[in-house]
Amino acid sequence: MKRMQVPEGEMMCGNRSDISRRDFLAMSALVAAGLAIAPLSWGASPIYSNKIKENNSMKTRKLGTLEVSEIGLGCMNMAGNYNPPADHQQSIATIRKAFENGITFFDTAEVYGPYIDETLVGEALQPFRDQVKIATKFGFAIDGTVALDSRPERIKRVVEESLKRLRTDHIDLYYQHRVDPNVPIEEVAGTIKELIQQGKVLHFGLSEASVKTIRRAHAVQAVTAVQSEYSLWTRNVELNGVLKTCEELGIGFVPWSPVGAGFLTGKYDTTTKYDEKSDFRAGFPRYSKEFLPLNMPIIEWLKDYAAKKNATPSQIALAWLMAKSPSIVPIPGTRTETHLLENLGAQNIHLTKDDVQAMDTSLSKFPVYGDRMGEAHMSSIDYTF
Repeated sequence: MKRMQVPEGEMMCGNRSDISRRDFLAMSALVAAGLAIAPLSWGASPIYSNKIKENNSMKTRKLGTLEVSEIGLGCMNMAGNYNPPADHQQSIATIRKAFENGITFFDTAEVYGPYIDETLVGEALQPFRDQVKIATKFGFAIDGTVALDSRPERIKRVVEESLKRLRTDHIDLYYQHRVDPNVPIEEVAGTIKELIQQGKVLHFGLSEASVKTIRRAHAVQAVTAVQSEYSLWTRNVELNGVLKTCEELGIGFVPWSPVGAGFLTGKYDTTTKYDEKSDFRAGFPRYSKEFLPLNMPIIEWLKDYAAKKNATPSQIALAWLMAKSPSIVPIPGTRTETHLLENLGAQNIHLTKDDVQAMDTSLSKFPVYGDRMGEAHMSSIDYTF
């Protein structure tokens, strides 16, 4: 089976350009051909004092009424969506190492692989399934394109398939992966409400949804969490009302790509090469030869700030998110235990409100150049900035 690349992301600023469904599907056909983002050479991990001590207990946070670890684990990359698939046993070991170190919140989706990632997560978590929370997603047609399909009959079918792959009788948090413009959100929320009544799903989530969609869905079935891209250099949700609405309605927020698809790790520079045939970032404006050099001052500032805190850039990026709100739970993705433990060191960094305000003031001096993803990939986002 061919791998499907599922683009996730949104623009930092500016209005989305209109794009026809035909053009979108044309780009999606490339996805069906198995394009995936190639790995970069990470090199040796830096020395840092905030590396998590193994078996360290972790604090918890609430996403609505769902209690999870304050840092989760995004498992998408293990299935090869942004790299060739990771070694199966290595992935199992990384997921279980995460659990050993206090992570109880694991994020996947049926379209990652497709299907491979749910199967992997189900196998890895089976020995301690009752001690963790699993989030997965529905909504892509998985038909060789990245077309959307949230028809109630499809949701009822694919939830059964996800349950089997995850080796469980319930899904803790079930997200609509992208808002389907052809299916009223009230129908989607009503379908999830039925699944909750049946005990197959415990909580309802939305991904990349607008304020209007969130409110309409929440009126039918309480939304527990909203997942969107959010990081030091992708802050749309601060501007478009999504974060404010989640706070108002008591909905948790889950930032995906919290370290900017690797950019905020400090391990990228203008010499980084993106393979046009295998790496989607080669076509994303932010990573272009034109804009990447203009964005480097952000990472240089972050490196300097992290050094002053005796931390790594990744840890500061995650700590900043957690300091923004107690209802924010980032889900950094990783394929190795080394990077996992580095990310978990973020819980040892405590940024005050004054720290965050000072950081935001400094960051305001560095505009972000270029959209986060290309127009075709942005066409499935439910809002315009």
